[in-house]
Formats: sequence, C-alpha cells, structure tokens
Amino acid sequence: MTQDLFERVYKAYFGQVYHYLLSRCGDHHLAEELTADTFFRALRGVHSFRGESDPGTWLCAIARNLLSDHYRTRQDAQPLDDAAAYPAAEDTDPALTAERAEDAMDLYARLHRLEEPYKEVFLLRALGELSFRQIGGLFGKTENWACVTYHRARKKLQKEELP
Repeated sequence: MTQDLFERVYKAYFGQVYHYLLSRCGDHHLAEELTADTFFRALRGVHSFRGESDPGTWLCAIARNLLSDHYRTRQDAQPLDDAAAYPAAEDTDPALTAERAEDAMDLYARLHRLEEPYKEVFLLRALGELSFRQIGGLFGKTENWACVTYHRARKKLQKEELP
C-alpha cells in the first residue's frame, strides 16, 4: 500500500474507528491509542484484506480484536459499565442535572444486563454510529440481521425485558 493511499484510508476511516472504540471503552486516550494501533496493524496486514467487506468494517473488526486483547491482558481493566465514567452535562439546574444522571445510570444498568449480541449491536449503532451494513459485517451477518437485532435491543431496553 502506498503512503498516499494509506493516508487517504486513514483520513476516511479514522473517525469511524475512533468512535467505535470510544463507544466500547469510554476512554478517549485508550480509543486514540487503539485507533493508531488499528491502522498500524491494518498496514502490516493489508495483504489479508480480501475486499469482501467495507474497509471501515474490516478496520473496526481489527479495532474490536485489539480492544479485546487490551482487556484480556490487563486484569484490572474492565469495559465501561457505569455512567459515572461519563462526565455529567453542565447545567445550571442541579435538580435537572441529578435527574439526568439518574436516568443515565438507569439506562446503563439496563444496558449492562442486556444479553449479547443485543448489547454490542445497540452500542455500535447508538454510540459507535455504525451503519447496519457495517454492524452486520462485523458479526458476519446481514444488514437486515443488524437492523432487527438493534430494534429488538431497543424494545428490550424500553420494556426492561431483561434477565
């Protein structure tokens, strides 16, 4: 891969990969580090890209593996499960701020109890801003599967049909 082509791929997909990682870990610094590692690994393994999926999907799959490796090698590191890791929105009304924080904690608690693949598909769509096509590609499934899974996850979160 020429340097010019790599720069174009980097510019085109950096935001997608970064937002995907940020949605999964909630840590800006870790997301930046793993995004850089993702592109480094992609450059080293470009020969393995067969062109059967969108490059963004391929890059997000690499990012997903790197994040899994990160959590596997660090015993003290855990994926983000609580709203406390997100800074509260600035607001002049303390009661409104407290209510928003409580609502966020409730949503994160319900999301934490959501079974896979609903949890990951919901996060990829809502926070990672990936398309259904890209999400389906990450799971080796169809775009329709990703759409249906996302909407089922939303209904489960709304109805609290969680185990």
